[in-house]
Amino acid sequence: MKRLVSILDGNTFLVCDERGDIEPSTDFPTGLFSFDTRFLSTWLLTLDGQRLNTLYVDEENSYQTRYFLIPDRPAHFMDPKVSVIRSRAIGGGLDEELAVLNHTGQEVEFTVRIEMAADFADLFEIKEDRRQKGRSAASAEDHQLRLTYRRERFHRETVVATSAPAQIDGQGMTFTVRVAAHSEWSTRLHVVTTVFGARSEDIRASLPLGGSRSSRQIEEERRQLIDRAPRLGCDFTPLERAYQRSIEDLTALRYESITLDMRLLAAGLPWFMTLFGRDSMLTGLQVLPFMPDLVPASMIVLSGLQGTRLDDFRDEEPGKILHELRYGETAGFEEQPHSPYYGAADSTPLFVILVDEYERWTGDTTLVRALEFPIRLALDWIDTYGDLLGTGYLWYETRNPSTGLENQCWKDSWDSISYADGRLPGFPRATCELQGYAYDAKMRAARLARTVYDDPAWADRLEREAAELKARFNRDFWIADGEYYALALDAEGKHVDALASNMGHLLWSGIVDESRAAAVAAHLLGPRLFSGWGVRTLATDQGRYNPIGYHAGTVWPFDNSIIAWGLWRYGFRQEAGRICKAMAEASRYFNGRLPEAFAGYDRDLTDYPVEYPTACSPQAWSAGAPLLMLRVLLGLEPTGEHLIIDPAVPAGMGRIELLDIPGRWGHVDALGRSRTD
Repeated sequence: MKRLVSILDGNTFLVCDERGDIEPSTDFPTGLFSFDTRFLSTWLLTLDGQRLNTLYVDEENSYQTRYFLIPDRPAHFMDPKVSVIRSRAIGGGLDEELAVLNHTGQEVEFTVRIEMAADFADLFEIKEDRRQKGRSAASAEDHQLRLTYRRERFHRETVVATSAPAQIDGQGMTFTVRVAAHSEWSTRLHVVTTVFGARSEDIRASLPLGGSRSSRQIEEERRQLIDRAPRLGCDFTPLERAYQRSIEDLTALRYESITLDMRLLAAGLPWFMTLFGRDSMLTGLQVLPFMPDLVPASMIVLSGLQGTRLDDFRDEEPGKILHELRYGETAGFEEQPHSPYYGAADSTPLFVILVDEYERWTGDTTLVRALEFPIRLALDWIDTYGDLLGTGYLWYETRNPSTGLENQCWKDSWDSISYADGRLPGFPRATCELQGYAYDAKMRAARLARTVYDDPAWADRLEREAAELKARFNRDFWIADGEYYALALDAEGKHVDALASNMGHLLWSGIVDESRAAAVAAHLLGPRLFSGWGVRTLATDQGRYNPIGYHAGTVWPFDNSIIAWGLWRYGFRQEAGRICKAMAEASRYFNGRLPEAFAGYDRDLTDYPVEYPTACSPQAWSAGAPLLMLRVLLGLEPTGEHLIIDPAVPAGMGRIELLDIPGRWGHVDALGRSRTD
């Protein structure tokens, strides 16, 4: 597979190959994207009719890249007579400076050509390989090429301008240039994308930043955010690098909402550059000790878009928290239900959990009081619409068999929930971690009811319901002969008995009986689930196990961070540290940036983690994983107005020092050290 290079600035991102070229691809989406629409589908450079080869790519910053190219393949003892440098930056649109350098002692004439096209494809069309053809119109004007698309009131436009004279046609620009000896020729190309609204104006113009920022503005804003994050000093270089990379990526993944005057965290590039309920809240839990300012916007927007009606098309129900919000053509014309879509059974309890954790860290009772009504609605949904069979469990089954998600837990691919022999259960399904989330949501809401909402009777009821759920769960989900929790219950109440990583989420939620926690920990760190790099999503002896199956054997960094947190909660500090250290070691092979997922091959087999072929990178909850693992290693836990620090650092990691941890206590420092170092 080609190596892909990406740059992003919140609302806008670009994915291309290592030469800087964009070509339509079904393997992975390349192009210039904004708000779920591809504004450039072709951007292909040739010199005298030949494609170029890469010497080096400078991609240190997430919003700008530089490509060093030559006509021939790089080789030893080769002195290229010409080279090309493409310097590009993103900020609402795209700016590229193209320079051709003549390294000879005589004048040379070149023909520089850039093929340009915009199919204005919706991201869903690209992902599902059902793109329409011949969608856009092109017109050549003085120093610019205009590409447009209209469908009723849906109107998008791309305009490419050049600073140097060019022959412009409907497919691109041609430059005939003469370059003196040891000199260079250059042009600046500026790409403007327009998302037209009802008044035939770019709707992004009303955003606080006007939809466009300079490189200097982007750098200044991100630097301010990064400088406010705690400073890490660490002897273990992979962890330190992963932390810095994560902080940078999380700032880059922020985007401006079209509908609300707020900056939100996008879930991940390239498929999920939008608000996701589950992803946003789990990422919020990961980043709270480090960048609490990133969290309130997600809670406010998710509460504002909380379900109010029964809508089968969108899987909407009163009190339910959304799964995904999209802005593209297919959502606008209701070819997809994502405007927004509510097909997730876990987003609603996770909302309650995040609000409580936010209050515990920040002490921001003003916002938490404002969210009391959405909290009550969310808990009502758990007990009513969420309990499809009236058994006291949280179930899911889509209301929309045509376009709704089959699996509405975090493992949302079609075959992720299976019996041990590989068979798939019918619907509805009640996965185990959903019950843990529901239990935790009730326990946390009870705390808020007592300490913030002044409703002790409600708190008593929630605690009683949580205790009943815990007892019922440990009776019905426990598989005694294997000493583990079933992945799910099927519609008949029978065990969906696959051995999977979901048990780690149960530890995090606190629903596991203390007497069974050691058996769960042993499974999670046993050879069937633990690859040496992390916990697999599915054990190796299960019928659907595949080390490169999306949810059927791969290792997910976010999943492992939650599992480590759960192990820590039950006192398995050594096991939690083992996962954290392995994940940090894995990050070395991804330049510090943990991807969405990587293969579940045994560490002894590969010696390095193998990235999942189409993994999102950067992805918010993968970027959040090193942060949560730092919390686990240092034993950070808010208690009242104080932060408890109880470190347990694995052997070989040395010193970990985290300075200026923000919270309701102000700022404090934490220090941990391997006991054997």
